[in-house]
Amino acid sequence: MARILDNLNPVSERILKLRQSYDWTQAELEALPLHYAEKKKKALNSFLLKANKKLSNSAFKACDKEEYADSIMTEKLQKYDVKQYLQHRKANHLAAVEIFLAIKKGEDWSADLLEVRKANDDLLKEREAYVKKLEAEREAFLRKNSISDSSEYKALSAELEKKYNELSSALDEKHAAEISAKELKLNKKLDSISKNLQLLEAKQTEKHTLPDDILLSVKGLKMYFGGLKAVDDLTFDVKKGEIFGLIGPNGAGKTTVFNCITRFYDATGGEMYFENKYGEVVDLREYKVHDIILQGIGRTFQNIELVKEISVLDNLLVASTRAYRSGFIAHALGLPLLKREEKMLREKAMKILEFMGLESYAGWLAFGLPYGILKKVEIARALMADARLIIMDEPAAGLNDSETAELTETIRRIRDEFGVTILLVEHDMGLVMNVCDTVCAISFGQMLAIGTTEEIQKNKAVQEAYLGMEDDE
Repeated sequence: MARILDNLNPVSERILKLRQSYDWTQAELEALPLHYAEKKKKALNSFLLKANKKLSNSAFKACDKEEYADSIMTEKLQKYDVKQYLQHRKANHLAAVEIFLAIKKGEDWSADLLEVRKANDDLLKEREAYVKKLEAEREAFLRKNSISDSSEYKALSAELEKKYNELSSALDEKHAAEISAKELKLNKKLDSISKNLQLLEAKQTEKHTLPDDILLSVKGLKMYFGGLKAVDDLTFDVKKGEIFGLIGPNGAGKTTVFNCITRFYDATGGEMYFENKYGEVVDLREYKVHDIILQGIGRTFQNIELVKEISVLDNLLVASTRAYRSGFIAHALGLPLLKREEKMLREKAMKILEFMGLESYAGWLAFGLPYGILKKVEIARALMADARLIIMDEPAAGLNDSETAELTETIRRIRDEFGVTILLVEHDMGLVMNVCDTVCAISFGQMLAIGTTEEIQKNKAVQEAYLGMEDDE
């Protein structure tokens, strides 16, 4: 019976689910102070709204009546002047048309000029009358409300300030107790998950290892499509924290390598080992394509693969669907667990958009945005994976020189600020040579050379593959 259950729910899949649950629980624990800070802010803002309503009458009694009357008069006059300006424009425009037609016909246009002058004079007289009316209203208001008494306002203001401070202290005390109780509950849950993880990890008989400085190791990778050898016995290692470039002529098999690593293709042969975000070395060939993101590998695509009918923010949230811990029932019923997860993911997405300089585009539909912005959104979406390795497939394709220069800086910032390793396929040799630490050149799916940018630039086999150079006879 145990074997049947193990076949239905492989140990690797159960470990993935437990790790997802652990990550979400840890995120909830870390978000508790912010959650209660927002809760407190909402309660205090509600109190202030009610307090301001109570203060409004006494505030009027306390205010300087002349200043108040002047502000009301100024506001009304500004609105009037806007309307009159439009009337002046209309009169002048109609007169200009009539004068132009008269000049064109050779007719006298002096009457039209007199008419527009009269219209403008009438408007000025109307304004003078309106100003006098406002001044009369001001005087009447001051006669009726000449007294200013601030004693009531000061007393009520002091009382409300005291209540505000008392409410703030009470909320701090209440929330501190609630946070403590929830922290205890979440820590117990984390302990339980950790114990279950240890038991399942003990069942995994085969353990893989990598040198301490290596994040991804590809050995003898093969990808055959019938008789076509797209990738043929390719081997390379990607070090932690480096920007690794994979280059080669068109059709060399670069994107195919990416698709094998991310399991879009099931490689014909070879090994691919990766140290995942949990510090465990895993065989990528044991995982399905939709599980690769959970190991800590994100990617962008050569052709932009955004959902153009939804917003930029929603495109980032779509990239997080695999990370949800809540299942079908929680989504169908809109349970609190789902709402908590959505809130946390939205906050995370907004931070990433801010990092990429895209926060102002969060609510925009992807459809119709400039190509350079869409490329940035692709990268932002890859950052939603909490990746240790981000695979970029020709990120500079279609960008102009200034956009490519900005991309170079962005790639470095992602590496430095997010602490990720980057595996890059790119035809723009300027970008590759400026940003990469190590470059691997391939042709027809086979290794040509691997080394620093300087070594690759000087390599004759690479020069021949790119430029068609031949050795001297």
